Amino acid sequence: MAITDTPALRSFIACAHNGWLQGWHERNGGNLSYRMAAGEAAACRPWFDETGPWLPLGVAAPGLAGEYFAVTGTNRYFQNIKEKPEENIGVAQLNGAGDAYRVVWGLTVGHMPTSEFPTHILNHSVRAAATQGKSRVIYHAHPADVVALTFVLPVTAKAFSRALWQSMTECVVIFPEGVGAVPWMVCGGADIARATAREMERFAAVIWGQHGIFCAGEDFDSTFGLLHAIDKAAGILLKVMATGLPVQQTITDDNLRAIGGAFGLRINEEFLDGSAVFH
Repeated sequence: MAITDTPALRSFIACAHNGWLQGWHERNGGNLSYRMAAGEAAACRPWFDETGPWLPLGVAAPGLAGEYFAVTGTNRYFQNIKEKPEENIGVAQLNGAGDAYRVVWGLTVGHMPTSEFPTHILNHSVRAAATQGKSRVIYHAHPADVVALTFVLPVTAKAFSRALWQSMTECVVIFPEGVGAVPWMVCGGADIARATAREMERFAAVIWGQHGIFCAGEDFDSTFGLLHAIDKAAGILLKVMATGLPVQQTITDDNLRAIGGAFGLRINEEFLDGSAVFH
């Protein structure tokens, strides 16, 4: 048995490969991380080398001190993860203060986690607190339709939440709280990490202007499904806009409230004001 045969890493690799098949990961674009449960880390420990140096993270997440994270590597390609996982993904552990990490397995090429690792760690910390520890996955991808919408919609939580809700009925069921948004910022640093984390205090998905999306979830299926639904709704909206035809009907605020009542959901009333996304 190899470490990549353990359920946690097997699911990690499958999720990454499915994202590649969706076309979300050009070149070395996107990244994925998973906060391992104690039992999962213990099952992987025979393959760990815990003698490496601690490297500064650039942010601090003391609530995650000592935890282990499966993570994609810097400048690595999602298309290669399935065939050569040890080169392209790894496991990193946080130190006792949650402000430094060391690689304990994998990343044999590049030797470092994704440059967005600080963003992942801050968002793991925020989502773990918001979900009583249930959230474990952070997934960043570059779906083209989502990125395209950031050129024609205001990059705000309200604008994107309403647009997506009104594009496909299932969206308000999948993310009744809405989605967050961060206007364009330089990627890979502490500033965008903190801006994203502020949005993730309320939302499991955050749009990045002219860049992509961050999604969080309890497991790989729910996180991938959230991202997939947002991408599909964005594509529907762009197709409608591209026709240039007047819209005859859409999903109204009262329709959205009716869905909430039918499914027992608390829809974010902050975003229900009767304004039209489609013109």
